[in-house]
Order: sequence, then structure tokens, then C-alpha cells
Amino acid sequence: MHTNAARLRDASASPMTSDEDLCFTPAIDLAAAIRGRELSPVELVEAVLARIERLQPLLNCFVTVLPEEAVKAAEAAEKLVMSTPADELPTLHGVPVTVKDLEETAGVRTTFGSRHFAEYVPTCNAPIWQRLSDAGAILVGKTTTPEFGMAGVTESGLTGITNNPWDLSRTTGGSSGGAAAAVASGLAPLATGSDGGGSIRVPASMCGVVGLKATSGRIPFGSEGAGAYETVTVTGPMTRTVADAALVLDVVSGPHALDAVCLLDEGAGYLASLAAASLTGKRVAYSPDLGWGPVDPETTRVVRAAVERLASDGGAAVEQVDISLPDPYDYFEKWWGPYLSQEVDALVTEGIALADLPLQMQRFYERASRLSAGEFAHVQMVTRTQIFRAFADLFARYDLLVWPTTPMPAFPHPGPLGGPAEINGVPARWPAMENQRLTEAIAHAGCPAITVPAGFTRDGLPVGLQIAAARGADTAVLQAAAVFESIAPWAHLRPQF
Repeated sequence: MHTNAARLRDASASPMTSDEDLCFTPAIDLAAAIRGRELSPVELVEAVLARIERLQPLLNCFVTVLPEEAVKAAEAAEKLVMSTPADELPTLHGVPVTVKDLEETAGVRTTFGSRHFAEYVPTCNAPIWQRLSDAGAILVGKTTTPEFGMAGVTESGLTGITNNPWDLSRTTGGSSGGAAAAVASGLAPLATGSDGGGSIRVPASMCGVVGLKATSGRIPFGSEGAGAYETVTVTGPMTRTVADAALVLDVVSGPHALDAVCLLDEGAGYLASLAAASLTGKRVAYSPDLGWGPVDPETTRVVRAAVERLASDGGAAVEQVDISLPDPYDYFEKWWGPYLSQEVDALVTEGIALADLPLQMQRFYERASRLSAGEFAHVQMVTRTQIFRAFADLFARYDLLVWPTTPMPAFPHPGPLGGPAEINGVPARWPAMENQRLTEAIAHAGCPAITVPAGFTRDGLPVGLQIAAARGADTAVLQAAAVFESIAPWAHLRPQF
């Protein structure tokens, strides 16, 4: 698959030392090298495809790989480089990207992780992929997801189990687990994920990469089937550096005709804003568990050390706080149950038997059938308001909130429980939901939140630090993440296979 395509570089340019180095180079640097005729898009794409060919059997993080299509797109990109002034090339010209298989890609099958849609080929693009494509990015493949995104781990009857690159016997989390594994392993510098309560941030944390959930409505979510969705689920970038996440947000944010709740463009230059990143004097609230434990001791140790560095090296004024939030388990079930029931009804109408759907969906369907209209209205209007106000009150006093992304690092592949049986010796109340216990609430408040690698456990597993700010304060979140990255850089660390 890999060939020794000649590099398009000036005589004075220094070469990348290896294809592996090329595959782990940030997207910003790759795009600049391509615009400067120092790097061929063909060489880059072929290096990525060769690495995918080698590591896909170990990781199982792709549903579909597009070698012929990607090389053809790279050849066209290279011709454009040779005939176009650098400042006229699009932002991500020639840069490889993966798209989660819940997001439509016109002409490329989109399975939703389901055997029932194994050959479905959409006719339009999800907005996030359309905008990346318009910016010159090249699609190298679609990444794995649990069926319909309905699990906190990335396993499905269609694709099997996706493995964590830091320990193949462990989960990537979910539901954007394939995307996280691909980025962590150098199989693309950029990936798209989706997050309805943690599905970007959880796998990014467990795989040691950056995962951004922007303010709800910042990135359009419209697609063939969704114009005014439930206002919680978002799509967003998964990258190895904070700057790459900011770059993608610049490209994909802004209003869209198919998204009825998308925010107007705030005119922010997210990447440019990182030049002014500082935490000096910023008021930072720290919570070890959002009031809902337990948390694994190694996770607590790593996150606490990271927070201490925000104060000692970053100049932040950190204070541990208590925050009162509704029961996350009860809220999760009552909020998502009715929405998922509607999806189940639609699938059954199409001829798919309830018994053939994921067990998690069946359980939600059964529980939702016992939920009254009054209870659903209460969770929509009262409980969600309590969540929003809890964070609004906190952000009236603090600039940022930091806390662990997940209660535990990546756990062994979970089997029938769908999650860990216990955490720190405490039996898990709902194993399949445990790894989203610390990511769910902030999503329902609509606030921006990012996870960045905080460090590693003594067993060598990544731990994520979650950083959030008030609704609309995406720049503040990215700047804080950039400051921590400068204090404790991680992009040079690579899983070994």
C-alpha cells in the first residue's frame, strides 16, 4: 500500500525522519508542510494507509477503510498544490481525517454500527464532514461505534470489539471509541466523534487524546434524519493536540440550514486565541467527583497532580468545591429513555425485531414504557433546569471547572455487564453507565468541555482531565487546555505495539 512517493519540498527543507513521525505530526504542521510544498499529500496519505493496514488487525477501530478513494483524493490535492498559490489552498488541504460511523458520508457506507445497516450508503454528508471536506481534508475511513452509539464501550455485532492502543485487552470507552483509538495510534491526526453525554470525552480520556465537546449548538448537528434534535448531542473533533482541536472548531463551527438550534457564528478565531492563553489569576474550581463517587484512586492521584500544576505552574487560583447535581443514574434513564424509544419504534416499523436490537436499547425501551408523560416533562423542565443552574451558579463565581473525565481508567473488555463491576471496591450501581457518570451533566447544561491527557496510572493507562466553562466560553476552555498542554505536554507519547 505504501510507496516511496517523492516529497514536494524545498531543497532547504528538513525531511521527516520516518513514516511513523509523519503519522504523528500535528494536523497544523502537516497542512503547513503541504502548502509549502515540503510534503506530498500522496506520501502522507499512503503513510497513514500503510499504518492502518498494519494496526487495524490489532485495534479493530475501522468499519470501512478507503485506500483507493483516499489516494485518488490525495493525487488531486497534490495537483492543486502545484498549480495554486499557498494562501489560496483550503485550511486542511491534503490532511487525512476519519469520520465516526454514526455520521453520514455521501457515497460511503454508514452503518451506525449495526448489521441492519451494513450496506447503507447515504446520499448526503453530515455537516461536520461536509465542512472538513470543503476545507480540503481527505477521508481515509469510517471508525467503529457501538450499535447506534448505544453503549459506553465500542463493541457491536457488526464489527466486534475495538481495542485500546495502550492495552489491547482493555476498552476504548464509547461511543467514539474507534475514533479515539485511531488518533492515539497515528492512524489520522483528526477524527470526528459525537457526544450525547460523554461519547467524545470518555474514549478520548481512555485513549490519551484530546476530545472537545463544544457549547451545544456551536457545531451543526443537522443530517438526513435530524433538524431539531434533543439539544444535547453534539459532534466534534478528537485530536492529539489542543491546537488541532481549535483548528477544527474554526473550520466546522457556525450556523447551518439543517440545524434549527445551531448558534450564530460568534466570529471567534479559536486557533488564533491560543496565542493569548493564560491562567494567571483565573479562578478555577476543582471537584474530585461532582458529588457522585466513587473514583479510582489512581485516577484521583493523576488528576489531583494535574490540578496542582495548574496552580503552581499555570498561575491559576484553584479551590476545591462542592456541587449539588441530581442523581445521574435516574436522570440518564428518564431523559434518554423516551428519545431512544422513538428510535426503537422507527426501527421496528422498518421491520427490525426488538429482540434483534442491542440489549441496552431493549432495556431502555422497556423502562421508558413505564415512564409517564408527567415524569418525562418533569425531567425535561425541572431536573435539567437544576443541572443548568448548578453549573451557572458555579460559573458565576469561577472561570473554569476541572475534574476527572472518567471515574476510572480503561477497564478490561466488559463482557455482559457493559462496564466495571466495581470501582475502588464499591459495587457499580449501573456498570454500563459508570464511565459517563462524570461527563453527562455538563453536556445537559450545554457548556463547553474538553478532555486532555492528565498523565498515566502506574499501570501505564491514560487518565483524562476535564475542563469546562460557562455556556459559550469555548475560547476559555481551549485556552486553559493549551496552558496545561504547555505545562505537561503529551503529544510526543505514543503507544507501542
